[in-house]
This record gives sequence, structure tokens and C-alpha cells, in this order.
Amino acid sequence: MLTLCSFLQGVFTFVKSLAVKVAKKDYRQKAVMVLAGCVVTAVTFTSSGFGGGGKNVLTVFAETTPDDGEETEEAPEEIENLTEADMQNALTDSRLQGQQVVGQLLAQDIREQEEEQNLVQEEVAEVREEIRLEEEARRKAEEEARKKAEEEEARRIAEEEAKRQAEEERKARGLVNYTDEDYQVLLKIVQAEAGICDAKGKILVADVILNRVRSDEFPNTITEVVYQREQFSPVSDGSLYTCSVTDETVECVNRALEGEDYSQGALYFMNRRGARARSIRWFDGKLTFLFQHGGHEFFK
Repeated sequence: MLTLCSFLQGVFTFVKSLAVKVAKKDYRQKAVMVLAGCVVTAVTFTSSGFGGGGKNVLTVFAETTPDDGEETEEAPEEIENLTEADMQNALTDSRLQGQQVVGQLLAQDIREQEEEQNLVQEEVAEVREEIRLEEEARRKAEEEARKKAEEEEARRIAEEEAKRQAEEERKARGLVNYTDEDYQVLLKIVQAEAGICDAKGKILVADVILNRVRSDEFPNTITEVVYQREQFSPVSDGSLYTCSVTDETVECVNRALEGEDYSQGALYFMNRRGARARSIRWFDGKLTFLFQHGGHEFFK
């Protein structure tokens, strides 16, 4: 503070030396201008301390100046009054400028916060959109998987139903009521007639027997059909009772009973090489030839 006072005192002395050759009004104006610069400088160092002690400092200036006449005695008092007002104005301007700077900084900070909040909101919106898209994609995938599963289940059920219906139709076509005796007789006649034939030849013989059971032209049971007079040579020659049924014959008879049918509705078959001439003429003259498999010819 002493250094500052010395500085101000020197400035005052310089102004006073200039006042000798100028009018009082010019003197006062120049003093105000110089002191205003000093006030700005003082405010830069410390506005609060200098604001409170401005009058005291100027009073020191007045006390230390020499008494050089009436004109010089009035100048310090006027300078003191003007300087104190100018100091207050300068301090007020400084505060206003400070407030403006602070206001600008606050406004800038608010703008930055708003921009940051906007960025955060945009990021949140992007994250929410990504989550929504992922959720939508997941729902679509689940819906597609569900539809695919339903379609597969429906297809499986349809296939099973088709198989079931086909099995029922096949069984219905081949369904013949039979007893254990009928079953054993069917095994024997197939073995005796087609023991040396392949599986299809054995099934064909069994199909002919079953076709006769279902036909109105023949008896209604397997046993009666097989034992009908002059129908099957193994019954006449007794080979029906001496043959041994193989596992293959059992399988083929079971397949025929379950509906496996290649006979095209055939009701007769013969082995031309082992048949009697009279029988051959009857087959050829009375029946319709269908096909031949192995050594057997099938007729209807």
C-alpha cells in the first residue's frame, strides 16, 4: 500500500506542475483522466482495499502538497471529490464487467451442460432404439421358430394320420377273420405250394387264399377254402400234412394277413409243368390270365 501511495503522490505532483500554465477547468479534466487511470490500476491490484481507502490516500496527497496560493489550494479538494466519485464509478464498472464475465461464463456453462444433456439423451435414444430393434428381431425370430415348429408338428401329424389311414386301408383290404386253426392251415398250404418260391411267391399264394375267403364264390374261412374239394393238390397228395413250415413262410403269411397284396385280385394259380392236361385246358379256357411269377401262373 505504501508503494501505491508513493506512486499516486508522484502522479499528483506531476499533475500539479502542469496546472501552472492551464486553466482550472483543463486542470480538473486532466487530473480526472490521470486519476481514472490510476484507479483502474489500483482496482487491478485490489479493488476492495482500494475502494475503502481511496479518500484516505487522496487526503495524504493533499496533506503532502505544498501551499502555493489560492488556485493550488482549491485543486486538491476538487480532485479529491471528483476522484472519489470516479473511483466508485470505476469500481461499479469493474463489478458490472465482472458480473458480465461471470454471467457469460455461467451462460456458456449452461449451454455446455445442455449440449451434454442433449448428447446423453441422443445416446440414450440410440441405445433404446437398438434395444427395441433387438427385441423386435428376437420376437420375429421366436415367431418364425414357433411357426416353423407348428408347421413341422402339423406335417408330422399329417404324415402320421396318412400312415394310419393307409395302414387301416391296407388292413381293411387284407382283413380276414381267422382262428388259430385257420392260421396253421394257411401256413401249411403256403409252405406246401410255394416252399421253393421266393418271398413274393409265398405271399402271392397266401393272397389267393385270402381273396377266395373274401369272395362270394368260395367258402368264408381259410380252412374251408383250403380243404374245398379238388382245389389244392397238397391236400389231395397229403404233402400238406408232412411239410415243415419255415420262418420265412411264417413271415410271408403274416405280411399277407396284414394286407400286403400283389395278386391283382387273382383267385387261381397253377404250375403248368406239374398240372394235369385237363386242368391246364380248364385254366386256359375258362379263366383270365393275369401274370406269372416264378413257376406259378395267376388267373382270375
